[in-house]
Amino acid sequence: MKLRYAVSGVAFGLVLSLPARQLPADTLALSLDQCITIALSENPTIKVADMEIERMDYSKKETLGQLLPTINFGANYNRMVAKQVAYMNMDFGSLGGGGDAGQGDGEESENRLSGAKSSAGRDGIKMGLDNSYQVGFNATLPLIAPQLWASLKLSDSQILQNIEDARSSRLSLVNQIKSAYYSLLLAEDSYLVIRENYDNAVFNHGVFEKKFQVGTASEYDVLRSSVQVKNVEPELLQAEIAIKQARMQLAILMGIDTGYPVKPTVKLADYEKDMYENALSIDKTIDGNSDLRKLSLQTRTLEQALKVQKAAWFPTLAFTANYNWTSSSNGNALKNFRWNPYSVVGLTLSIPIFEGGQRYSRIKQSRIQVDEMKWQRDNLERSVRMQVDLAVDNINKNVKQISSSSESVTQAVKAYAIMEKSFEIGAASYLDLRDAELALTQARLSYYQSIYNYLVANSELELLLGNADLEKYKPVDNK
Repeated sequence: MKLRYAVSGVAFGLVLSLPARQLPADTLALSLDQCITIALSENPTIKVADMEIERMDYSKKETLGQLLPTINFGANYNRMVAKQVAYMNMDFGSLGGGGDAGQGDGEESENRLSGAKSSAGRDGIKMGLDNSYQVGFNATLPLIAPQLWASLKLSDSQILQNIEDARSSRLSLVNQIKSAYYSLLLAEDSYLVIRENYDNAVFNHGVFEKKFQVGTASEYDVLRSSVQVKNVEPELLQAEIAIKQARMQLAILMGIDTGYPVKPTVKLADYEKDMYENALSIDKTIDGNSDLRKLSLQTRTLEQALKVQKAAWFPTLAFTANYNWTSSSNGNALKNFRWNPYSVVGLTLSIPIFEGGQRYSRIKQSRIQVDEMKWQRDNLERSVRMQVDLAVDNINKNVKQISSSSESVTQAVKAYAIMEKSFEIGAASYLDLRDAELALTQARLSYYQSIYNYLVANSELELLLGNADLEKYKPVDNK
């Protein structure tokens, strides 16, 4: 199967930096930090979070563009279907001429005026031409726009929210990678313990078979040793499945092909030497908690939204300009054009006075939302502090459990060695030897489980505090 090109460059570059090991050709030997580095660069969730930041940046640029001039070109054509008719009731007596006019001329003029007056009053006058055209440019530039200015600061708050969301996604992914990596370590170490137990059972079964053949062991001993082998086989199979599942889960979180299984470069026991120092140097500062930071940014966003609502009370002023060409004609729409340009510039002032109390209600809603968010943050802060205290107590408990389990393993190893010598000289039965071996197996499994619990608890505390050093997981540019 094909590994994605972007991942292969990072993964194989990291593998080359490790000491040479005898590994299968399709296995990637990676440390925990290397797994996190690959995941932070290839996981789809992180890519989506980064794209959201980029999207909000363009959203801010969109708002910023409203402060710049808006220029449009338009064209309009109208065909007169039925012309408008105007009826006039006018006094035409003043148009009859002066007193020096002759009698005959006066009567003739009066008759003409009376006829025109009668025609205009009865039939009306049709106005307008068949075709009208208008093309031109119009521009608008906001000069005073308080609400728009406040919206820019609102966009900044929204961008900060998206940045924190991306940081939260990274912290969550780091925690998931650590948990998956620790699960793989636990599965592999548990498999080795169970495998050793299985090999011992197989070896003992072979010994009893040989003794039975020469007559120094009973058939019961052979059957009992065979049953012990069969009892361990399901556990061994389950351990193999657990390793496969852990590797697949880790590969999926890293964003790589599951056909390339990850091989850890450490064992669970390697973490024991640092656990006491880490437990004593735990910093319980919650300033980096992602949920608290999100609520703080949401509160800031709501406060900016409140300022936007208040800015709706302020007047706005805009500069406008138009440059157009008009033409009118009768008959064919494609002939007899008579274009005449005209232009207009002006200022548009808008003073909000009354909207039925809508602005006042919106401001009240925004204030209530801000107060609600503050109360939620106070409650969340108390909850986070309680969770931190519980997590620290859990870590200290796990440290004590590791110390106890380690001592138990030491004692179990010594007890098994004594029982093995006793069995060789005939002073102990096979059942006694098997009991000592099972006790050693359980002690080792408990030891590895306690280390795993400690590591997972430490990772959960790191996620809760939000103090993971994300900078150290950035790929190193070797150029």
